[in-house]
Amino acid sequence: MTDFTVGDDCFRLDGRPVRLLSGALHYFRVHEEQWEHRLAMLAAMGLNCVETYVPWNLHEPREGDRRDVGALGRFLDAAQRAGLWAIVRPGPYICAEWENGGLPVWVTGRFGRRVRTRDAEYRAVVERWFGELLPQVVRRQVTRGGPVVLVQAENEYGSYGSDAVYLEWLAGLLRQCGVTVPLFTSDGPEDHMLTGGSVPGLLATANFGSGAREGFDVLRRHRPRGPLMCMEFWCGWFGHWGAEPVRREPERAAEALREILECGASVNIYMAHGGTNFGGWAGANRSGALQDESFLPTVTSYDYDAPVDEYGRATEKFRLFRKVLEGYAEGPLPALPPEPAGLAATVRVELAEWAGLGDVLEALGGPETEAGVPPTFEELGVDRGLVRYRVAVPGPREPYPLRVPELRDRAVVYVDGARAGVLTEESGTLPEPVAGPAEVELWAESLGRVNYGPRLGEPKGVTGGVLHERQYLHGVRARGLRLDAFERAGAVEAVPFGPVEAAAGAGEAGRTGLFRGTFTLEGAAGVDHAGFELPGWTRGFVWVNGFCLGRYWSAGPQRTLYVPGPVLREGANAVWVLELEDAGEPRVELGPGAPVGASAPGVVRR
Repeated sequence: MTDFTVGDDCFRLDGRPVRLLSGALHYFRVHEEQWEHRLAMLAAMGLNCVETYVPWNLHEPREGDRRDVGALGRFLDAAQRAGLWAIVRPGPYICAEWENGGLPVWVTGRFGRRVRTRDAEYRAVVERWFGELLPQVVRRQVTRGGPVVLVQAENEYGSYGSDAVYLEWLAGLLRQCGVTVPLFTSDGPEDHMLTGGSVPGLLATANFGSGAREGFDVLRRHRPRGPLMCMEFWCGWFGHWGAEPVRREPERAAEALREILECGASVNIYMAHGGTNFGGWAGANRSGALQDESFLPTVTSYDYDAPVDEYGRATEKFRLFRKVLEGYAEGPLPALPPEPAGLAATVRVELAEWAGLGDVLEALGGPETEAGVPPTFEELGVDRGLVRYRVAVPGPREPYPLRVPELRDRAVVYVDGARAGVLTEESGTLPEPVAGPAEVELWAESLGRVNYGPRLGEPKGVTGGVLHERQYLHGVRARGLRLDAFERAGAVEAVPFGPVEAAAGAGEAGRTGLFRGTFTLEGAAGVDHAGFELPGWTRGFVWVNGFCLGRYWSAGPQRTLYVPGPVLREGANAVWVLELEDAGEPRVELGPGAPVGASAPGVVRR
């Protein structure tokens, strides 16, 4: 039986010193049919291990509604076939620039600030979830002939809380569930983070992007013994809508990696291959030193300026990292697998059919509720998607400003059927006053829940009421449209589509809605990827053959959505575009995608 242990200064496999050269690759951000290639890329770069988080909300979006929990086990099997060990980080909180940090909205909506604490009710749902998730990890531990060598307890907890009782309970739960390989924590190399996030008896690791010697010096003050490991070596960064893209110079990143290894440490490159936030699962941040200021939603691409780009191709950073890692390999590095082939030529897709948002909501939405105050997305059971709020302004009365304070995150507003403006958290007052009587309709959208910092779990929708002058408007009708409603087999067939020309004759309503078209493809089996572009469109979501590519937004910087080749079909293919603000001409394009090195251009993060 293989034994993997934590020694005084290194990891040991059956007593032999080993160094973990790991790279992050999240199974849920890469199409399953592409796992084998992407894992082979990690091995060819010189890595001997892969790390993945596990997003609870992806696998249990509603309480008791479990979805493909076994995907993790299949990924771990793929990693073993690729000759890699595996590090599993099951949370329950994961950050990861993922919606709500991986916590389901039914959990944060119910428990609020009690999440990630010793609260008995919160602990009970975590225990139930781990009981479902962890058996596949336990069966695949290295001690049982599998690839799993480390399992994390919580995630960067010192950046959030200081509940040592909770952390020790969670570590105990992992052991109770059968995890016998070493457990670890990971935190920033700062005293308050390490004191808040570490657990006595568990390996403590540090997360940083540079300054390895200084970071490990701080870690050693807290843990004089044990292997040194940078659990997240940030070799790139993620992007936000409306912000400049971020790029890290390959040479500087390679030097930072070399410094980690010269310290005798193990490393996990975050990210080795970033992938994509399919399905609208991208998270969000808050600006400011304490992450509690302006709202910053994360883009669909999770390219991360990683050494293996979003399209699965080797970059200059890959080549420099491979050169560094080659010096620490136990033998010759594997050859690179063949470069993935993109779509050979651009395909124009005519969107010939259209249905208004109201008709889409009628066909796919939840029941309409009426209450004195507007319910939140959480109260309506909506994680990703939108909510239509309707409320009356009594009259007669003279015009007054109409305000929606604490709106999260964005709403297109109509007054008596005419568009009156687009409101955001920062700009929550309509540009023109509203007289009564009037009917007000707000289509509110969540742009992604905060995944890091003290604003984790904040509710979405109209959270502060609707005010006319200083008067709250009561008697609010609300109806939610979950994004996953489009994924139900045959569900979209219930939408009453008409010819796209009807959108032009529908006035304000024709600027939004669900557009549908088809295209024909030959040779789909040889295509690894394509790029999807929507010139002239504003903001919404795209599906190809029922697979949600994620959000598009003209705010940039992302202009092209990644299309995994396995979702394309030989012959006829279907496209749906859900436009939420202002549609362009009824046509879109599929092409070969961004060239190598162009996935994350822009300013430099040092």
